Order: sequence, then C-alpha cells, then structure tokens
Amino acid sequence: MLKVEGLQGVQPWSFTKEQVIEAITRLNVRFLDLQFTDVPGKLQHITVSTDFVDDDTFEEGVPKLDGSSIRGFAEIYESDMLLKPDPSTFAVIPWSEDSRKTARMICGVYKGFGGGRFSRDPRYVAEKAEEYLKQLGYDFSYWGPEIEFFVFDKVVWDVLTPYRGQGYYVESEEAIWSQSAAYPIRFKEGYYPAPPQDTLMDYRNECCRVLTDFFGVEVDAHHHEVATAGQCEIDMKLDTLTRMADKAQTYKYVVRNVAKQMGKVATFMPKPVFMDNASGMHVHISIWKDGNNIFYDANDEYAELSQLARYFVGGLLEHSRALAAIVAPTTNSYRRLVPGYEAPVFIAWSRSNRSANIRIPVYQKGPGSAKRKRVEFRTPDPSCNPYLAFAALLMAGLDGVKRKLDPGDPVDANIYHLTPEKRRELGIKELPGSLNEAIESLESDREFLKPVFTDDLLDTIIELERKAHLEIAIRPHPHEFYLYFDV
Repeated sequence: MLKVEGLQGVQPWSFTKEQVIEAITRLNVRFLDLQFTDVPGKLQHITVSTDFVDDDTFEEGVPKLDGSSIRGFAEIYESDMLLKPDPSTFAVIPWSEDSRKTARMICGVYKGFGGGRFSRDPRYVAEKAEEYLKQLGYDFSYWGPEIEFFVFDKVVWDVLTPYRGQGYYVESEEAIWSQSAAYPIRFKEGYYPAPPQDTLMDYRNECCRVLTDFFGVEVDAHHHEVATAGQCEIDMKLDTLTRMADKAQTYKYVVRNVAKQMGKVATFMPKPVFMDNASGMHVHISIWKDGNNIFYDANDEYAELSQLARYFVGGLLEHSRALAAIVAPTTNSYRRLVPGYEAPVFIAWSRSNRSANIRIPVYQKGPGSAKRKRVEFRTPDPSCNPYLAFAALLMAGLDGVKRKLDPGDPVDANIYHLTPEKRRELGIKELPGSLNEAIESLESDREFLKPVFTDDLLDTIIELERKAHLEIAIRPHPHEFYLYFDV
C-alpha cells in the first residue's frame, strides 16, 4: 500500500485513469512526468502541465515526441509520435517541491497519424511477449532481477581531449584505495560487512523507503555486495514481465535520484572498478498456469524441476550466445564476463552452482517451496534494457519448450577449474568474449525472437551495438601505453 499523504491505503500499480485525474486534483499535483524507455534502455521523459490532463491524455495520447531524436526510434521523415500514459504506473515523485509537485506515469509509444503502437517501443515488446505466452496456453510468468550497482562519492573522467590523454578516477569513502577511509573494504571482501565498514546502509534504507512508500515497489532486503567502493543490491519482490520491467526502470530512477540528494553518484555500469567484482543482474524466472508454478516437480530428485522447466533451460542454453547481445549489451559488459569474479563465462546449467550461467536455486525442499521454484539466468547485467532482456529470455525459453530441447546433464563442479579438454568432453561452450562476438551470434541466431521482436528492431539493436563496439575499438587505451610504448 502507498503511504504518501492523500494516497494512503491505495493499492499501487492499479490506478485507473479516473483515479489518476482525481488524485491530481486532490493532491495538488502541478506537473506530470511522462516516462518511456529508448532502445538501449535509458529512461526518457517529458513533463506536461496537469492543467491539460483529461480523458484524451489517456485515450489519444500526448503528441509531443520527436521520435527521430530518440536512440533507436524513428527516421526524421516518420518522427511524429505520441505517448499514452499507463494510469496504473501513477506515482508522486517525493523529491518534487509542494509548489511544483510532480507525479510520473510510464507510457507506451505510438506512431502519429493513427499508426498504432511503435514496433521499437521496448515496453510494447515486453507486452507482446506476455501475450505470446498466453497464446501458448500459460497464464503468466514471474520475474525477479537481482540488480547490482555502485554508489561512489565522486567520479571524474576526461575523454574529450584524446590527444592530451584520457583517464578517470573514482572516489569512495570505503574504497581500499581511499586515504580517508576509516575501515576500507578490501577487494572482493564487501559481501555483508556491518557498519561502519558498510557506509551505505542508510542510503539503501532511504532507497527502499522511497521505492515502497511512493512508487509501490515492494522490496524485501538490501545489502552491500562483494566489491569495494560501494557495490549494493536491493531485492524486489517478484512480479509479471512488463510490470517487473517497469519496476526495474523505477528502481534505477530512484537509486540515482536518492544518491544525488545525498551528494553521491550511482552507476549501473557493469565494471567500473578494476580488480574487483562487477555488477550483474541475475534474473529469476518461473511460469504459472491455473494457479500453479509449472516449473516445480516434487518427483524430480535432482532439483525438483519439471520437464517443462528443463526444456525452458534447454532453450536458454541453446540461445545463450545470441542472448548476450541483448542482456549484456555494452562493451563494458564483457569486462565483467571473465573468470575469477563470480560472473558466468561458461554455458551450462546446474543447481546451486554459480560458475554456470544457469542455476537452479535449491535453498528449500518439498511442496512448501513449490511457489519459489525458478530458473536463474546469470548472464545479464544492469546495463541492459529490462523490457527487451526479459522478453528475449522468455522467447528463448519458450523456444526450448516448443522444440523440447534437452539441456543435457547438469554440471555439478566448479567449471573454472575444469581443463579445456574436460569442458569439451562435457559439451560446455563459452559465452561471447566481446560485444562484437555477441552481435555476430545474434545475427546468426535471431529466429527464436521473431514472434515478438520485429526485424527492424533487431537490426536497430545490432546497428547501435556495432557503433558502440567501434567507439571503443578505434581508440588507444591508456594501458596500451604501458604495454606497448617501447615496442
């Protein structure tokens, strides 16, 4: 329940347009922030006066979007677009002053002149994935991303003067390199330390308060993560696909804004710190029908995993390399996907094994754990677009179900310690080692996405990522001077 004054007791994520219009008047909301997501996954917005919010706002949309100025959207000759807000996403932004009180709603993107939904709107892709699941006879899927991030005191970089030199530095009051840290956290020793070594407990508390009380995002725990210099995680209660993608974007929005209010800066860049763990976004998935979690099977001795769930795992394994381009979509993502830092490198499945890219959690056993049975896909990181990532994972898994893809035997060993010969014997492949490799994999394996991803969207994803790869590939790296200056 929301706790903001004037909305107390209201069930979040369930507003109707009539309730939104009434709440705007009752709460003296002066501005409405209309939010949507571009193809790479960045949250965008336009703010409108509530004086002009009425039924037409929801039925006809707000004709204020130049799609040609949004990454991955439209060409200049087809750029007139509308935003139609989803009233269920209404929330008052707590850091807006009373004199300019602002609420937000997440929007769908529509083509102008009655053109219908825009095919490259990521939220539309997520909605289509949910509809496709229903067409196959299932009710819904549940999603639980574990989104990790860093909170720094200050970050400075210089990349605009390439001929003078490029570099960056990070300041954190708990970092091992900090000269002012009272109790610095050593590399890879940041998991669950108590205050005062964990300097961000109050920050995370505030993020949780804002998420729950103002945005209706239920969180059940938060903690410091493994890396030094302020790596954090806040865990959200699971939800359905599109709704969880909405909440993931809300999560990022709140984490960044609360950090700014506290004089800090938060980043979802996967690997900002050398020699320490990167930020991942492990995604937990289950499918439900007739009120039952159909991934659970009490008769399976290995992991209480149903045959359907095994086929789902088979699909994820089959398409893991192509999925990487969508769930790990930046060049920096592949600084994370390397051995030695708890990130998956190898394509395999297992129970309770974090060296495989697919894990079946087995914390509990028996019928009481049926509703918690799920598949954990460990490849994604928080730089991905959650709408596209969740939709792609669902399509890969369902392709496995449709084709009855056997995942093979689980690998109950530390895959990092296996010899290359042993890995070949077990049929263990590797995830792409670079964004360019991931793009090539997606180009050659994209048919499984076609029921909900249009060709123009897939082409756009590939084009944007090729450009990002080239941006890094053509520039000398500072460390190359150390390695090669005297060559």
